Amino acid sequence: MTDVVYMTKETVMELEKELHELKVKGRREMAQKIADARSHGDLSENADYDAAKEAQQMLERKIAKIETTLSKVQIIRPEEFPSDKIYILSKIKIKNINTGGFLEYIMVSAEEADYEKNKLSVTSPIGKALMGKKIGDKVQVKVPAGLIDYEVIEIGK
Repeated sequence: MTDVVYMTKETVMELEKELHELKVKGRREMAQKIADARSHGDLSENADYDAAKEAQQMLERKIAKIETTLSKVQIIRPEEFPSDKIYILSKIKIKNINTGGFLEYIMVSAEEADYEKNKLSVTSPIGKALMGKKIGDKVQVKVPAGLIDYEVIEIGK
């Protein structure tokens, strides 16, 4: 059974662009590196050749991973979900009751999660605790640092 990977259309387009770059430019550059290393003589004692071959394997693994992900993608749109509860693609504002600080996130799939862009995975401990909650709901989340209490302040699209 294949697991569905939920992504936005924009993220799918970014992945497709990256895949194309890796297959065309990445493979061409890798072939050149291998050819250059091969020209240095005896392959049995050629560290440059070994390094280039290992880099090639890493490139091919990355290509395969992106292809696998794209084969499982189901594109989702914010308008497909109600805005009265927290779902994937909800834009939320929560209050850390312990510190009084506020956090804003967009709920996304694990594949799209990006802490620096405030994209919170729905499968993370905090994401799981928030899914399905409404404005005013409070949740307690166990994280490595201990227990944190949050209150849902806003839900948007």
